Amino acid sequence: MTSKDNSQAALIDSLNGLLADTLALYVKTKNFHWHVKGPQFHDLHLLFDAQATEVFGLTDLIAERVRKLGGKTLTSIGSIAAKTSIKDEDDTGLDAMAMVKELFEDNTAYVATLKATKELAGEAGDNATDGIIDDWTDQAEQRAWFLREIIA
Repeated sequence: MTSKDNSQAALIDSLNGLLADTLALYVKTKNFHWHVKGPQFHDLHLLFDAQATEVFGLTDLIAERVRKLGGKTLTSIGSIAAKTSIKDEDDTGLDAMAMVKELFEDNTAYVATLKATKELAGEAGDNATDGIIDDWTDQAEQRAWFLREIIA
């Protein structure tokens, strides 16, 4: 395998990790949308829904980048679970501010994953992936910012 093949394989692997994180972040955000309660219910219910919709919109774009690079995408819940770094949250009674804090931390970590994937895209000479990740990073930073301002 050449150095270029190795860097492309590393990029595909990173994109699949990003895809797993995206799907897991979507499910967690929807979970919180469904289960949030308390004085800020209305605002958080709507915010979580809007953020989940935005996150879900990235899934196909990420998967298609993998395919365009000649890779295989994730195929099942098990393959998502094996690749994600987003922790499950099954406590449906979680306090609203704990939900906000957890999503803030997840989106902040997601930004770091995006930046690491962008670096790999540069190493692989993949200008398309390198460029599109900037938009995805901006979206994730905005989600984290909105959540951070609620915590403040």
